[in-house]
Amino acid sequence: MDRIAIQGGARLNGSIPVSGAKNSALKLMAASILTDQPLRLTNMPRLADTKFLGRLLQALGVEVTENGHGGEQETLFHAREITSTFAPYDLVRQMRASFNVLGPLLARTGHARVSLPGGCTIGARPVDLHLDALSRLGAAIQLDEGYVSAVAPNGLKGAEIEFPFVSVGATEHALLAAVMADGVTVLRRAAMEPEIGDLARCLTAMGAKIEGIDTDVLTITGVTSLGGADWSVIPDRIEMGSFAVAAAMAGGEVRLTRARADLMTALSEKMIQAGVEVSPTDDGVIVRRDPAVRLRPVDVETEVYPGFATDLQAQFMTLMTLADGESRIRETIFENRFMHAPELGRLGADIHVQNGEALVKGVDHLIGAPVMATDLRASVSLVIAGLVAEGQTIVDRVYHLDRGFERLEEKLTACGATIRRLKGDE
Repeated sequence: MDRIAIQGGARLNGSIPVSGAKNSALKLMAASILTDQPLRLTNMPRLADTKFLGRLLQALGVEVTENGHGGEQETLFHAREITSTFAPYDLVRQMRASFNVLGPLLARTGHARVSLPGGCTIGARPVDLHLDALSRLGAAIQLDEGYVSAVAPNGLKGAEIEFPFVSVGATEHALLAAVMADGVTVLRRAAMEPEIGDLARCLTAMGAKIEGIDTDVLTITGVTSLGGADWSVIPDRIEMGSFAVAAAMAGGEVRLTRARADLMTALSEKMIQAGVEVSPTDDGVIVRRDPAVRLRPVDVETEVYPGFATDLQAQFMTLMTLADGESRIRETIFENRFMHAPELGRLGADIHVQNGEALVKGVDHLIGAPVMATDLRASVSLVIAGLVAEGQTIVDRVYHLDRGFERLEEKLTACGATIRRLKGDE
């Protein structure tokens, strides 16, 4: 199993190109099921998760062709014919977003059998809201032996759906199904994440009729068919934020390119409060910090977009381990997302977790040690900590990192970090 070794102490200086957003790319890939015409996605990230979903799409009959490299990556998806509507456990368990093929399969073929999802162990993330939305759209659903069997022999029908709370996954899934439902569908209390806007705009380019994009009320007028499209995946705001925190942690000056400053406003505000300089540019941001000056402590509470992203909580907590004072980090999205705290403690961080809140008492320095990644975002927080920890930090179970960060070691090395991947027993 691969590990990552980091020798702490190097400043970061240079440029890092930000990849396309994983959380957008996965749902755009699922949208390819809805049409028998080609969907060409540019700025596509090459990640374990996109590979997992690509294999599933191929098993359903979708032709998947990858082209290009570096920042010019694209993938062509062509579902000329859906040859299978069965998504088995072995293909769905590896990544939660695979479950979102259910709605498009229903919309296109009228039936599907899809395994219940797997994914990160960061707390209970049930699919009840997904299934309730599909039921309201007219699907008959049965659960048996870990599978969802759904049929809509007369097609899906438009409906009024008000989510009991904001759910990114349920909003995306309902949107994917509703674009070809007969009649008008209204999604209330819809999530407003940029990735949902990206999906909605791509679907519109394919011929869907969607109003209220980027608001919490989406109105979808169903169409009988969708066409193909060429679409560029938006920049990954979580990767952008993670590298911004890495630059602030290590000190120096890093220019994040192929990105959008407006996608990380909540994080930028907190970093500026902490004493980090964050300057928007035409294609991203520049992050600067003098490591000789201690960071200021800043409290953070995770919220749905446009609030502070839960996917950046672990990274910001890592930054606060070196602040001059106490910070409180409150997690409101996932109940089990402080698993990185004990691992940061192995590096010398002083963190106390209780009742969904972490009290972080800043220390003068961190010390390198072996640590273990517990989920995707926690794993990158440990890499960030290793950039400044005295001596060597070894991060184990980095397959989590490969699910969401493209060429991480290469991008950090280009800015001066001493980081390398250890293969197997190396």
